[in-house]
Amino acid sequence: MSHSFSSKLLAFLKASPTPFHAVQNMATQLNDAGFHELREGDAWKLQRGEKYFVVRNDSALVAFIYGNNELTKSGVCFVGAHTDSPCLKVKPDPEISSKGYFQLGVEVYGGVLLHPWFDRELSLAGRISYVNKQGSVGSMLVDFEKPLAIIPSLAIHLDREANNSHSINAQSQLPPIVMQAEGKTDFRQLLLEQIRAEISDIEKVLDYELSFYDVQAPALIGLHEDFIASARLDNLLSCFTGLQALLSADGGQSCLLVCNDHEEVGSVSASGAEGSLLRTVLERWMPNIEERARTLDASMMISTDNAHAAHPNYSDKHDHNHGPVMNGGPVIKVNASQRYASNSETQAMFRYLCEQEGVPVQSFVTRSDMACGSTIGPITAAAIGVKTVDVGIPQLAMHSIRELCGAQDPEYLYRVLKRFFSGNK
Repeated sequence: MSHSFSSKLLAFLKASPTPFHAVQNMATQLNDAGFHELREGDAWKLQRGEKYFVVRNDSALVAFIYGNNELTKSGVCFVGAHTDSPCLKVKPDPEISSKGYFQLGVEVYGGVLLHPWFDRELSLAGRISYVNKQGSVGSMLVDFEKPLAIIPSLAIHLDREANNSHSINAQSQLPPIVMQAEGKTDFRQLLLEQIRAEISDIEKVLDYELSFYDVQAPALIGLHEDFIASARLDNLLSCFTGLQALLSADGGQSCLLVCNDHEEVGSVSASGAEGSLLRTVLERWMPNIEERARTLDASMMISTDNAHAAHPNYSDKHDHNHGPVMNGGPVIKVNASQRYASNSETQAMFRYLCEQEGVPVQSFVTRSDMACGSTIGPITAAAIGVKTVDVGIPQLAMHSIRELCGAQDPEYLYRVLKRFFSGNK
């Protein structure tokens, strides 16, 4: 299998340090492919055979093809993913001056694996809101790209137990060092100086949503380049794979990609899976309740969010019979308590899609004595009543600043989703 698909994925990951940038990059590809952008505040006049997308909060996206097949008979092929990843977000008043250093206070977003964030070269990216010299309020995306901060570890000499037990205090031990400075420093003023080079008439930075990220580029690694190492594999890998499958759809079957924000913190937001974005799109697409109910009954959703690969150094953390391996194909995720939405019928449908494509498929169940995570799958299934299967690419180091997956698996998933979007479900 060639690495051409993986190379495109790496470029997308590098260009998408935040959900805002991920959605912007997806929107660009959709525009280039002839999809029409819809605004929620405009009247919609949807036509069969056309392709559309809508963005909410710059961080969530729904893209769909209004196929030529009859909706109530062929249904809609849904694929879901999420744009956010665990990270460190800059606080509203972040300025910290200590021992001659200027630092920024950060808030932990999602279930971050904190230890790997130390001693990494960090940059900042996100969305900034401003007022210009004409008194108009606007916003822009920023990515400083260069390394401008670091969180240094404490030397082993000063913490002899660091390798045995080392908890991290998120309030006092995580603020990154940005520069040496004495006295008061205004972070918003620093931002203003940085972005004026791009937009000269900005008068004042009003607010921001900024996250730190590792500047080390995604890479194919291993003696035979078997693996992909990158930040944000969970879950931009699924966003990219679903998007490429949608762009390859032939237009006969109605199909839809939803990429929600805020999955890592519970999905309760206007742009999260518990928000109204997907439901509103469906209601405006199919305003007749009877038609919409019949269409959803004929539909299916594949919720794509990465799965845990079996870790060779921690094999006791996995169920012996359910230890997915990287490059072993996509994983069907099952949980008796409905933390995943998979059931025997939707699992069978996904297995059959994999069989038709000659793609290997695996299963994952959490150990019975451990808690299980969740995805947008059960939330979306409950909200709109569509039968759903939860699947994902197996990966290691989930929620680390540097995650790992197999180089073949993204293309495996793409092939299955492409077949699904062709109407084979």
